[in-house]
Amino acid sequence: MSSSTQMIEPSGPKPRKWFEWERVVVYTFLILTAAYWLFPLYIVIITSFKDLTAIRDGNIFMPQFHYPIVEVTTDAGTQMVQEHFYDPWVRAWLHVCTGLQCEGISPNFWKSVIITVPSVVISIAVALTTGYALSNWPFKYSEVFFTVLIVGSFIPYQVMLYPMVLLTKNMGIYSTLYAVIFVHTVFGLPILTLLFRNYFQSLPVELFKAARVDGAGFWRILLQVFLPMSLPIMVVAIILQVTGIWNDFLFGVVFAGPQNYPMTVKLNNIFTSTQGVKEYNVEMAASILTGLVPLTIYFISGKWFVRGIAAGAVKG
Repeated sequence: MSSSTQMIEPSGPKPRKWFEWERVVVYTFLILTAAYWLFPLYIVIITSFKDLTAIRDGNIFMPQFHYPIVEVTTDAGTQMVQEHFYDPWVRAWLHVCTGLQCEGISPNFWKSVIITVPSVVISIAVALTTGYALSNWPFKYSEVFFTVLIVGSFIPYQVMLYPMVLLTKNMGIYSTLYAVIFVHTVFGLPILTLLFRNYFQSLPVELFKAARVDGAGFWRILLQVFLPMSLPIMVVAIILQVTGIWNDFLFGVVFAGPQNYPMTVKLNNIFTSTQGVKEYNVEMAASILTGLVPLTIYFISGKWFVRGIAAGAVKG
């Protein structure tokens, strides 16, 4: 071996043993916490697939594997029908009754869609433009305007409820879907404006200056420079708005009117209905159907949500 040969020392972090008490404690805590939160969801899901006989047996932890053949009386006569695991879901979607109406929650689903889509689009568009203007195009008293906007976001909704009722009545939109869309858009602006303003302030100011040197104006910089870079914070805004609007009960029951109730109000009416047999399986199925939209959006874009929140919290 040549004398010039040198011994190469191992480098890098020291390999960790798989079994370490710290790791065992952390994973045990995480597993127990997840089980604590997921166990009620498990009960709701398996209950939604049971028939009423299996529910009345009292074993809420075991799923049902066998479904009986029951006798059903219709206008055409009496016939034997095989029950299926999805029957409570079909009934919740199409046939569940509240009062004299037995049309399921499907009409109210589309009412919630009509409320959510324009509310999310309009509030994000306005907040995006406002946050961009406050961070890159400051005007006289812009900080005062921003402070008032943020302070207003801490006022409870219940305090502003009656003034908003009077406002929507004077606008001629009370007890319509337009009133619910208007209210959700207004109350979503403060927090969204804060998110977009902080996010745009975290971007390098050299981008804005370079665009100004090239002759770009207000809208061109926003649409061609900042908007393509705003995907993480845009996802955060979408998740916050969709979740808040879809799960809202207060504004729906106050401003929509009985003929325009969203899914949350319909679900409450199903649970509080005192007529007929208490169908726990149908109620559980209706609960899951009501929460599917925000859950789906969150699971699809969860990683962008964390990234956007971190990016929007760099500067205040």
